[in-house]
Amino acid sequence: MKKIVIVGGVAGGMSAATRLRRLMEDAEIIILEKGPFVSFANCGLPYYVSGEIDDRSKLLVQTPESLQARFNLDVRPNHEVTAINRDEKTVTIKHGEAILTESYDALILSPGASPFVPPIENLDQADNAFSLRNVPDLDAIMEEIHTEDPKNAVVIGAGFIGLEMAENLHARGMTVTIVERAPHVLPPLDEEMAAFVSQELEEKGVKVLTSQSAQAFEEKGKKVILEDGTTLDSDLTILSVGVQPETKLAKEAGLELGLRNGLVVNDKYQTSDPNIYAVGDAIVVKQQITGEDALISLASPANRQGRQVADVIAGLDRTNKGSIGTAIVRVFDLTAASTGLSERQARQAGLEVDVIHTSGKDHAGYYPGATDVNLKLVFNPTTGDIYGAQGIGQKGIDKRIDILATAIKGGLTIFDLPELEFTYAPPFGAAKDPVNMIGYAAMNVVEGLSDSIQWYDLKDEVAKGKVILDVRNENELASNGRFKDALNIPLNELRDRMDELDPSQAYIVSCQSGLRSYVAERQLKQAGFNVENLDGAFSLYKTVRGEEIEYV
Repeated sequence: MKKIVIVGGVAGGMSAATRLRRLMEDAEIIILEKGPFVSFANCGLPYYVSGEIDDRSKLLVQTPESLQARFNLDVRPNHEVTAINRDEKTVTIKHGEAILTESYDALILSPGASPFVPPIENLDQADNAFSLRNVPDLDAIMEEIHTEDPKNAVVIGAGFIGLEMAENLHARGMTVTIVERAPHVLPPLDEEMAAFVSQELEEKGVKVLTSQSAQAFEEKGKKVILEDGTTLDSDLTILSVGVQPETKLAKEAGLELGLRNGLVVNDKYQTSDPNIYAVGDAIVVKQQITGEDALISLASPANRQGRQVADVIAGLDRTNKGSIGTAIVRVFDLTAASTGLSERQARQAGLEVDVIHTSGKDHAGYYPGATDVNLKLVFNPTTGDIYGAQGIGQKGIDKRIDILATAIKGGLTIFDLPELEFTYAPPFGAAKDPVNMIGYAAMNVVEGLSDSIQWYDLKDEVAKGKVILDVRNENELASNGRFKDALNIPLNELRDRMDELDPSQAYIVSCQSGLRSYVAERQLKQAGFNVENLDGAFSLYKTVRGEEIEYV
């Protein structure tokens, strides 16, 4: 009978344990969890803070008793593994005051990741500063809320968890300030897409401070001092500046570590010791698009890895193909999602990159309740390979990014996107889905039918002498604002008014979302004009560079 010991539960560890039992009924399977809870919904923790999830027990997915009854698993909470003795193939365990030893034939490490603790002066004296990674963390935050009734909250870090916490603290009636060291919120997204999220936060009354970091706490955490000297009042501070692999145990055992001290594993999840496997947030994976080492701390890959490592141990042929990193977050009435590489990451990787932005509707525009779907596609302009995508909107973002993530995983290119067939009826989608449309738009660029210019290049190109030609209607200019010093000829009048344009002048054409400007670009190019299309058009530029827009 094979004896398998698993260190750590939650996503990776418990997926491995239950899959092992389904494959190996006669194996002895022991799960050692240093905390009190072996299976909980860590992604749901922020929503209990606001009361949106109203029952704490709903966060506890399984108990040792239920796992024993259904899967015959020996689950041991509050058992902390303090050492791996590789020569003896045993682990040393601390349980209360007792020191125990357990042998193994195969050892699976699923220790997860721990919150990164920033070097903030007097952090150890800040009684009101917390991280949120597990149920005990949540309990400590809720105890602080119930006993101290905080009014002002500061969230340090504007990643996915930081934004979720900001929303849920705001829902409890707190005044919330977000502090983010990066130039914009949601650093995994590109700047112009994250700008929609910043706009939503500010509209809901959350103060956003970017390019800032917390330097010190004063008055036991009641004052947060930022790097520029700004002082924030804080009754409750949430530290959400990222995570780091929890690999202290592995390091002490002499296992090979790699990127940012992540555990190095092969494509069968074996560490440098072939009898020890590892999965989850603690391991280094391959970024599937670039092939480079990466740390991707997400629930879906961890669950997949747990299942696959069980298959490997049971003798099935499985390999770790890597991950592309697909994530989503709700921020009040907005949804933001991404998959694969951002434009910034793709360029840093030295890839040949082009991008396209489109704006459509989540379902047929004539059917009530249609909302905007803003998409960005990052791709290779020669091969059409898709590197990544980002989406922002109120509804339907999950569907589109999931489709594009599937396209990347399946090796599809931009040329395949228009061929994808989706269910359609007016309440659910459009006959030409936003995913189809962004494929068409990318094809137009690759095939030379459209020459796009990005929002971050517009100012420099105008300075070189190019003229913006805005083809929106006069009422749109009055209500939405306009580019400074732009020409305006509405699209429907363009054919008849081309004689107002200078054939020797280079133009950058724009509309509200990009569709009309593409039509104008095609008309003008076929008439012999030198024209580029402002990708994302006025709506995107205004979101990122609103201070440059004028109103008349």
